[in-house]
Amino acid sequence: MWTTCVDPGGWRERSARLAPLFRCADDSAQICSRSPWMRPACYSPRRGTSTMGNMESAGTAKSSQPATWALVLAFAIIYLSWGTTYLAIKEGVRTLPPALFAGPRLMLAGLIILAYLAVRGQPLRIPWSEIGRLAVGAGIMFIGGNGLITAAEKTVDSGVASVLVATTPLFMALLELLWPWGERVTWRGWLGLLCGLAGVVILLLPKLEHPRQFLQDHGPIMVLGSAFSWALGSLILRYGRRQGSPFAAAGYQMLIGGIGLTIIGIAIGEVQELTPESFTPSAVFAFFYLLIVGSLLGFVAYTWLLAHVSAAMAGTYAYVNPVVAIFVGWLIADEEITVWIIGGMVVILAGVALVRTGGIRPRRDHLEPQPRITPVPEVNQTITMRAPARV
Repeated sequence: MWTTCVDPGGWRERSARLAPLFRCADDSAQICSRSPWMRPACYSPRRGTSTMGNMESAGTAKSSQPATWALVLAFAIIYLSWGTTYLAIKEGVRTLPPALFAGPRLMLAGLIILAYLAVRGQPLRIPWSEIGRLAVGAGIMFIGGNGLITAAEKTVDSGVASVLVATTPLFMALLELLWPWGERVTWRGWLGLLCGLAGVVILLLPKLEHPRQFLQDHGPIMVLGSAFSWALGSLILRYGRRQGSPFAAAGYQMLIGGIGLTIIGIAIGEVQELTPESFTPSAVFAFFYLLIVGSLLGFVAYTWLLAHVSAAMAGTYAYVNPVVAIFVGWLIADEEITVWIIGGMVVILAGVALVRTGGIRPRRDHLEPQPRITPVPEVNQTITMRAPARV
């Protein structure tokens, strides 16, 4: 059966070519099964059943933890890469049409992730039962989420866009109320939602003083629509039976979203806007910066962090990215920083903090069942971790 596995030499440091035979917790010769996304567990051919156990380290606890510099580097990557993507989008859509700027980039990012998994021998197959939900969720997240904010930044400053996007957790909390298996909002969550609404009003107050001008400028509404789309798509992908590799699913989501945006761009005539003059050095740089730094490097760093720190700790990027975006927009693009922007950001992030720290609770009648442990017929069966849908 699967029992606690001890790898005297450190399982992460062993070559994959070596036979995975380690000493297990009960001192019996058992076989250690490993997965890129889980700690190892041992399989006993004599018993033929499986249970999961935690790995015991033969060394010190410090040896099983990643180096401090690695954690600092990973956090710096997601803070800076995702915080600077707003300005990169702003620079890209100055001369390139939004849908055809975002669509091909997402397609390339998805293809690169899937190609990398294929080279590593990771499974790419997604069950047919998952295709529909995956397509709908990816379409809403990337076509609605990425597409709307890319179009909105033609008129909205990158710093303001980043602050409005920070309302995504607030939309998720509201949607949880309407979801059949959603979580319930506590008094702390309601206070956070009110803070978030107040922050949006503070941020947009200068525009609200001129209602006609505000209604003509659809940019802020489109950014809020982007946040809502990302929240809705995340919930669709979160609930349901998640099967297959989560990393392959992320690659397919980007691919589907990129194809959808490209088709939309062609359908609305954005091809006619593509001229040699559109491909300025800054636009081309923004495209590849978003592809390499935003979509790939940030994705890898965030996925690695989820395996080594808590989800709450990894999710601190939601509080740091707006600060980075506002500062970078002011430093490079000479965007204005006003008391309304700072005040709105502080109030919105306070609301997000209230929602994310005890603002929602699972419903007692809709708790997710724990995964059942079933007999394993083959020794080399791979066990995978279900990654969060937001990844």
